[in-house]
Amino acid sequence: MTDDNSALGLATVRRNRGISLKQISDSTKIGIRALEAIEQGEFRKLPGGIYATSYIRQYARAIDYDEGVILALYFRQATPGEAGSSRTAGGKGSYRTWGTASTVTDL
Repeated sequence: MTDDNSALGLATVRRNRGISLKQISDSTKIGIRALEAIEQGEFRKLPGGIYATSYIRQYARAIDYDEGVILALYFRQATPGEAGSSRTAGGKGSYRTWGTASTVTDL
């Protein structure tokens, strides 16, 4: 199933369902390069944070694939900054909660 360089065989699944990247791009307004990055598991090529997870979800829905499986791969590979989180300035490895008073004091 992974006869190509795609993560989880996504390109094969998509092709077997008769869906082109152009069709997905046209319906989701996501660029073909970003769609190819998802298929190849090259998530660092995607815009960060909520955009990356949104792109992954939309791609999965377009090919009728379990979005949770692709997102799990994304989160396993992502560093905290790439997955939409932010480390504190002290570098202690804890995460800020955006929008709270503690955010201001951490800067």
